[in-house]
Amino acid sequence: MPPFDYSPPPYDGPSADEILAKRKTFLSPSLFHLYSKPLNVVDGKMQYLFDENGRRYLDAFGGIATVCCGHCHPDVVDSIVNQIKRIQHSTVLYLNHAIADFAEALASKMPGNLKVVFFTNSGTEANELAIMMARLYTGCNDIISLRNAYHGNAAGTMGATAQSNWKFNVVQTGVHHALNPDPYRGVFGADGEMYAKDVQDLIDFGTSGHVAGFLSESIQGVGGIIELAPGYLPAVYKSIKKAGGLCIADEVQAGFARTGSHFWGFEAHGVVPDIVTMAKGIGNGIPLGAVVTTPEIAEVLTRRNYFNTFGGNPVCTAAGHAVLKVIQKDKLQNNAHVVGSYLKERLTALKDKYGIIGDVRGRGFLLGVEFVTDRQLKTPAKAETLYIMDKMKEMGVLVGKGGFYGNVFRITPPLCFTKEDADYLVDVMDYSLSKM
Repeated sequence: MPPFDYSPPPYDGPSADEILAKRKTFLSPSLFHLYSKPLNVVDGKMQYLFDENGRRYLDAFGGIATVCCGHCHPDVVDSIVNQIKRIQHSTVLYLNHAIADFAEALASKMPGNLKVVFFTNSGTEANELAIMMARLYTGCNDIISLRNAYHGNAAGTMGATAQSNWKFNVVQTGVHHALNPDPYRGVFGADGEMYAKDVQDLIDFGTSGHVAGFLSESIQGVGGIIELAPGYLPAVYKSIKKAGGLCIADEVQAGFARTGSHFWGFEAHGVVPDIVTMAKGIGNGIPLGAVVTTPEIAEVLTRRNYFNTFGGNPVCTAAGHAVLKVIQKDKLQNNAHVVGSYLKERLTALKDKYGIIGDVRGRGFLLGVEFVTDRQLKTPAKAETLYIMDKMKEMGVLVGKGGFYGNVFRITPPLCFTKEDADYLVDVMDYSLSKM
């Protein structure tokens, strides 16, 4: 593992077994954990995590694409500490410069007339608000999202989510799910315009001809790091606009420079949405989300009272503002592009070496490696994926897992990940695959 000049202070808290026992007794049974032997993370610094014994791990998951600047980045920590010493929480009913300063800075990163910000606590909340705003603005109820999408777990967002793994049997109305423009498993390969015809069909044959909006990620995260087929979004946006709808970009995972080539994932497709939602990387781990839209669309929330108790509180917005500054100061977008491209090249070379790797995809530090037992049939290698994950953890490398079949590595490290880190990750994966 690459050298790193940091040693965590000694840990004298409860053991992993004790924590696991408390989780089973006092926390929701819906909680699950990675690895056959759960990891007790007690410390973090930049792209590394440390367990209860002080062992260092290379974090290639980033708290599920959330830690963008690095764990406990000093600039972000200082902004949080300095703010919390002054005022932790008041209410947006009073004035405070933190929320206004961050909103201004965030709006400066947006294209077009996207300059009005609503702060929330999570991506689910942000997407719920965006869906409601689209329905209010258009006077229509129908939302179109993609199969294999994940947008959250509340009432509206669960409806927009389209994987049975994440959907409970409760009422979910007004959402139509279009064919997923998946270049690897999709019926039309990488032909984005062919997939886009399905959206027009849904408008023509599943709605009144008018819709509230279209919601999509630019790269599906939970769905297995699926890049939308080229040409898809411009064609779909055209159909949605013609039907009077709004285009909503879910940037919860792809935003904040993670893709490297662009600050926002949708920019790679040459489109400008009407509403953009974001969370995760916005606060480097602080609970924070946002919806950014135009002044005209924003007006719909003045029809009644809209309020969010914690959305935009001083501590969270101070952290978010610090994140934007760090991304620029540390040149993290360029690092995500350069090192992420290098990492993808090395992973692609592994695909040529091992038949179990069916696909390598994504961009920047939003990368996916799909494992299959048969390349022709694309049979998901679910058990093998878990085996490789455990082997890599034993050697000090942590990756995520996703995709409908649970057979895709989600590689979403902090944006400070180095070329040496990339080499170590791939070398460990290479060794683990060789021992299967």
